[in-house]
Amino acid sequence: MDIGGTKCAVILGRLDSKDASFEILYREAIDTDVSVKPEVMLDRLDTLLAPLFKEHPIAAIGVSCGGPLDSRRGVILSPPNLPGWDEVYIVERLTQKYDVPAHLQNDANACGYAEWKFGAGKGTENMIFCTMGTGFGAGLILNGQLYAGTNDNAGEIGHVRLTDMGPAGYGKLGTVEGYCSGGGIAQVGRLFAHAAIQRGTPPSFCKTVGELDQITAKSLSLAAQNGDETALLVWQEVGKYLGRAMAILIDVLNPERIVIGSIYARSGQLLRNSMEETIRSEALIHSAKVCEIVPAELGEKIGDIAALSVAIL
Repeated sequence: MDIGGTKCAVILGRLDSKDASFEILYREAIDTDVSVKPEVMLDRLDTLLAPLFKEHPIAAIGVSCGGPLDSRRGVILSPPNLPGWDEVYIVERLTQKYDVPAHLQNDANACGYAEWKFGAGKGTENMIFCTMGTGFGAGLILNGQLYAGTNDNAGEIGHVRLTDMGPAGYGKLGTVEGYCSGGGIAQVGRLFAHAAIQRGTPPSFCKTVGELDQITAKSLSLAAQNGDETALLVWQEVGKYLGRAMAILIDVLNPERIVIGSIYARSGQLLRNSMEETIRSEALIHSAKVCEIVPAELGEKIGDIAALSVAIL
């Protein structure tokens, strides 16, 4: 089960141990209705889940959900994108109802585990997976194991402040998330576009001040790919701060591979040069030499594979 603030999905998969992959047999998603109690949403998901138990020999259930949560007790603890989901004992509910083992994991950790087992992190012992979408976080694989921290909050690199002033993200100015998430990239784009408009050289993606709010990471990517000079400078700036974040992870955790998803997987060519230049100047040289940074491989399937992966943790 993949539980999110916009959609919730039930996915049925079969693990092929020979080629280390999941075959997805069934997937159905429903809109998340935050106006109703979580029990009502879980009842709706039961209408999708229960028939599968009649048709298939299901061994376990995995639940991927945004934090905060307590994976050890199997409790969802008031995620910001799921208002009202306070102290939801989802693992206890599922095990009692379906009489199979159930497991809960933070979605960034679940995605990290999925990329490690089935994607770009295969074969590594020390790997970091970075989400780079609506937010910016990390799932950590250390010494061949998922590391979640004392209370499932390890890997929150998006909360780290890089500058005293800068785009806001994760509740603070100048954070990694403020510069490198989808919303953060749009903020950087607005700053650069506004300056260009004031100079009398408006960029192709924003001709007037009234259009600033329409800037998105996607529109900036398209403009950069078409050679827009301001858009290229935006991605260069974002790549610099992404490099600072990567340098922190490299220095502290000494990984052999960092896998970055979503925006980096789609637009990494716009970020790589300035990111790598910053890493060379910021990170410990011997740690940086043994770490490669690659785009995620699972693409749009990552949420499904992540939820399935939690079942086998």
